[in-house]
Amino acid sequence: QVQLVESGGGLVQPGGSLRLSCAVSGGTFSSYAMSWYRQAPGKERELVAGIISSAGSTNYADSVKGRFTTFRDSDKKMVYLQMNGLKPEDTAVYYCNAKRYVATILYNYWGQGTQVTVSS
Repeated sequence: QVQLVESGGGLVQPGGSLRLSCAVSGGTFSSYAMSWYRQAPGKERELVAGIISSAGSTNYADSVKGRFTTFRDSDKKMVYLQMNGLKPEDTAVYYCNAKRYVATILYNYWGQGTQVTVSS
């Protein structure tokens, strides 16, 4: 069983920065693909950024490319989302996600979410 705990959300002005953290416990950290999702009020949850632990490769939603960066610290079992140039449309609850397949079985875990509000 994997537990994910996000932190680092808050209120920030447009153009500002925040760094979200996701502490991972349980499971084998390197076995999981880690991702960040967000959900704004009245909208579906969407993928923001992902990082494949074994390869370190990353992917980003077009809306955040060039502004957000995700990276991991395997020693600390932490995943981060550095968010720069924040816009009001980035306002959402951000969730950390861990995912792996064992044969055809998907193991999918979510954190509790952290609120990010971008407003002047």
